[in-house]
Formats: sequence, C-alpha cells, structure tokens
Amino acid sequence: MTLFHRLAAVFLIAFLVAPLSGCVTTSGNADDQRKAINQMRNDVLTDLYRFHPAARSMVEGSPGYAVFSNVNVNIILASFAGGRGVVRDNHSGRDTYMRMGEAGIGLGLGVKDFRAVFVFHDRRTMERFITSGWEFGMHADAAAKAGDRGGAFGGEILLDNMTIYQLTETGLALQATLKGTKYWRDPNLN
Repeated sequence: MTLFHRLAAVFLIAFLVAPLSGCVTTSGNADDQRKAINQMRNDVLTDLYRFHPAARSMVEGSPGYAVFSNVNVNIILASFAGGRGVVRDNHSGRDTYMRMGEAGIGLGLGVKDFRAVFVFHDRRTMERFITSGWEFGMHADAAAKAGDRGGAFGGEILLDNMTIYQLTETGLALQATLKGTKYWRDPNLN
C-alpha cells in the first residue's frame, strides 16, 4: 500500500469517526436527544460564566446565542469535526436544534473535544446563522487537557456581528488549519 493510500485511508476513517464521536448523545428518541443537548448547553454556559463572568450579561442581553459540542480530529494535513448544538432566541424563548460538520487542511495532530458559544449581536445575524450556517476561516490552537488537568488556549473572538467563545473539554491537539464549517438545522429534532 502506497503512502497516498495509507493517508487516504486514515482521512476516511477520521472523517467517518469524527461526526460519530460527539459528546452529546445521538442515541435515544428525539426528546432524549433534545434533553441531552439542553443539559450540555446549561453545563457549557456555567463553565463559560465561571471563566468569563462578563459573558453572562452579553449572552442574556443578546437577541440570541448558540452552544455547540464538537469533537475535532487532526491527522497531519487534514482536520475533521462533528457535533450538535442549539440556538436560543432570547426574545421568543424558542430553541432551534442544529448539527455541525467541519473539514479543513493544514498542519495538525490530535483529537480535541471542545464547546463553542456564539453570541449574536443582532437578530439578522442569528437568523442567517440558522438558515445558512456557514463559517469559513483559519484556526490555530494548542490543547493538552483531561478533565480538570492540563491547559488549553481558547478564548473569545469577535466576528461578523457575533462573539464566539471556545472552551476545551478534553484532548491533546496542536493545529493550524484553514477550514470550512457547516451548521444546519437538525431535521429530526425540530
């Protein structure tokens, strides 16, 4: 087997495994899945407010926000991720359950379980995220964490009328990638 075939096999395996390895359960009926996603959201917001106390007023005062649980796999020149989340409309109290998938190219190695919180600064940005859901950009980070041990670089990014917070749950990764991410409504949960 040539090096090209080996790399192709590794990429295919990573591409198939990443979406299946998200931390939010994909088993059970739709009510159980929504319940698990809502619990993940509550846990992530609790962690976010502990690490960034000022984020609470931003989240609560915004038109809406989204919380996602993602698993990212980097293998040499490719990056793949998959996950689930929910968008909360603060004015109506309505939740929109979503999925995400990501693929990228660049240098990296490792697996990382992380959470992302998107705070929308205007209603149009939130609605565009729900209906279009694309994100494209460069990403660089380092993480070495297991439970409460280790450290991770995450932080806060302001982009296109939204603030994005990233919190690393567990993993070991060193990466610098150019990637595209697609977020879409979960047809089974809405």
